[in-house]
Amino acid sequence: MFFFALKSLRHRKGAFAGAFVALFCAAALVAACGMLLETGLRGRVAPERYAGAPMIVAGDQFVRETIDKGDGKTKSKAKPLAERRWIPATVADRLKQAPGVDKVVTEVTFPFQNFLAHGWESAPLTPFTIKAGRAPEGHDEVVVDARADIPVGAKIGAYTVVGVTEQALPSQDTIFFSTTEARRLAGRDGLVSAIGVFPRTAVATPPGAVAYTGDDRGIVEFIDAEKSRVKLISLGGAMGGTSLLVAILVVVGTFALSIQQRQRELALLRAVAATPRQISKLIGGEALMVSLGAGTLGALTGLGLGFWLRSRFVALGAMPENLALVTSPFPIFAALLATVGAAWAAARISARRTTRIRPVEALGDAALPSARLPWGRLVLGLLIVAGSVVLTVVLSGLTTEAASSPVTMFTALLWIIAVAVLGPLLARTATAVLAVPLRTSRVGGWLAAKNLGSSAKRLASVIVPLGLMVAMTCTILFVQTTMQNAAQVQAESGTKADYVIPGGSAASVRKVAGVTAVTEVVRTSVRIGLTKYGAQAVTPEGLDQTMDLGVTAGSIKNLSKDSLAVSRTTADQLGVKPGDTVRLTLGDGTPAKLTVAAVYTRGLGFGDITLAHGLVAEHVDDPRPSLLVAGRSAKLDGFKAIRATEIQLGNAEVNYVAMGLIIAFAAIAVVNTLAMSTSDRSRELALLRLVGTTRRQVLRMLRLETLTAVLIATVFGSAIALATLSAFSLGMTGSAVPSVSPVTYLVVVAVATGLALIATEVPARLALRQHPAEAVGARQ
Repeated sequence: MFFFALKSLRHRKGAFAGAFVALFCAAALVAACGMLLETGLRGRVAPERYAGAPMIVAGDQFVRETIDKGDGKTKSKAKPLAERRWIPATVADRLKQAPGVDKVVTEVTFPFQNFLAHGWESAPLTPFTIKAGRAPEGHDEVVVDARADIPVGAKIGAYTVVGVTEQALPSQDTIFFSTTEARRLAGRDGLVSAIGVFPRTAVATPPGAVAYTGDDRGIVEFIDAEKSRVKLISLGGAMGGTSLLVAILVVVGTFALSIQQRQRELALLRAVAATPRQISKLIGGEALMVSLGAGTLGALTGLGLGFWLRSRFVALGAMPENLALVTSPFPIFAALLATVGAAWAAARISARRTTRIRPVEALGDAALPSARLPWGRLVLGLLIVAGSVVLTVVLSGLTTEAASSPVTMFTALLWIIAVAVLGPLLARTATAVLAVPLRTSRVGGWLAAKNLGSSAKRLASVIVPLGLMVAMTCTILFVQTTMQNAAQVQAESGTKADYVIPGGSAASVRKVAGVTAVTEVVRTSVRIGLTKYGAQAVTPEGLDQTMDLGVTAGSIKNLSKDSLAVSRTTADQLGVKPGDTVRLTLGDGTPAKLTVAAVYTRGLGFGDITLAHGLVAEHVDDPRPSLLVAGRSAKLDGFKAIRATEIQLGNAEVNYVAMGLIIAFAAIAVVNTLAMSTSDRSRELALLRLVGTTRRQVLRMLRLETLTAVLIATVFGSAIALATLSAFSLGMTGSAVPSVSPVTYLVVVAVATGLALIATEVPARLALRQHPAEAVGARQ
């Protein structure tokens, strides 16, 4: 049957072009997502600053937990820390005494203005050498790198530039202080951020420290890269899973339409004694050949798409530039395998009825398609609807973004699958209602109503990709706006300060006339067990004048170095209340045992956990705070102060870029399906021309059919998005009303409508160019 499959492909290129396009796009998406996932799993960042040291000894950048699985079995898990873990300087003394060690170099790292600052003692780690001037010696002297383009003698704040280095790092602006001044500015007495070791032989690592060699040195140099790598795993996995599900849905619909268009041909094969097995082999062979070609080209295209995604993530700051994209054959083979599997399954599912019924019934179905939905398909559709309802209810109870995000996408997809399975029934019901207004449009409307009423399967095949586009686009866009709006409202409602100073000295601001309170705010994250929570550290004094967290239990006045406040969502997750004890790990790995002082409601706007600034300041890489200033009459001309009402929370461009590809895939599916559907009707359109219908009337009929399909798809897609968004919003914000921009929604519908009309109009005009008599007599 593979010979016949090859002949079919040669003589029905148009029928398989749509399937080829769908499979090509699916392979490209899966390959690109696979590259992101593999980069997250295997990507490494080469060291820059530590490139000259064979071994770096530093703190363990992971928090670890051993889980008892029972039966004497245990499992260790690790999660990356948000901040750099420092180690005692005495570790360097022990390493100096170790046999086989030629040199030991200590290092402190801290931010200074726009630079990453160090003591000059650590220059050999790269190594850095002086090009102009000399090394810093005094407490007010600094050396800058070559890329700073600052001459010797220039001033940087209170410091004088006494030297410029020969070298510059690709991704870091570096400044050096004298060793004593660097230790003072770092504010970590008795601690160092890393130790460079130059050994002749293998060296044992002292307890409490970890040795890093090779590219692993990049882990301790670029701790943000490790966090980005973990994010790529979750993002690549979520994108890949969603892309694969969307691809399967689109490919099944495309093959169903293709086989529907060939129903007479397949029925005739059954009538001339072709067995069901032979028909299945024929269709499977066609799917295999199309998917191999489309999958190979698509997977190779996916490599370029993966590099484009990386460039966008780097531009948006979600991925460090020095985290290279891992390229290997695995994403290509995975994309090809997924594409071939999806095509084979789609072809077998689509042709299931044609291959199972008797030859006479097959011919009857081809001549007069059944109006009844098969009982098996009806039951399956109702079961999927029931599953969608259950999943929607589950989504409404999820209160963390990590848990709700993947479930949100899957919920919308499951509803769409339900619409796809029940599509003919839903299409027939909708057209029965819409036929009445259509008939008011004389010839074009009357013909459109008749066509739609007699071709429910064809209409359903168009509704599904249109509904998919509307539902997925609205869900992806408005999930982000719902979270952003809720967080923004909470932040604005809870910010009582009159001004915000992004960086500055709290002591200096407090001396300004008219200032009644200054709250220092530092952002970080902590872990309770292995679960990560966003946290803010604030100075408790005068907090009631600058911030209102919406406390519902306890008192924020009890916040101190020995206590914390938690959001209501976090309190429910942990099962704690005021007075209870919480054990957590600060951002740099320091354990803390704290008492719950208060529970508050505005967790989206201010973070899941609120800690005392005095507790956290020594455990973050960048302790420079933002200042919330109360005092409407205060004169802050000397500071970079802005009105608190002008503060905007971060945006979600990364998610838009990532999921935007899926939206683009859905849009391509819309164009692809409508173009296939319209092109296949060339004989029907020619017959209408022969019986006296004008070209203008035919085009009007097709436009009305398309607009009807868009209307039905928009209703179903909007209903799916609304149900999903309402459940998401209820779980995450406590309100079942999502934040939806009417303008954005109308743009989504307008784009879907425009694509549908173009995909109908172009092939229709091409078909109408041919003389009607020739088109009717042409081989289908």
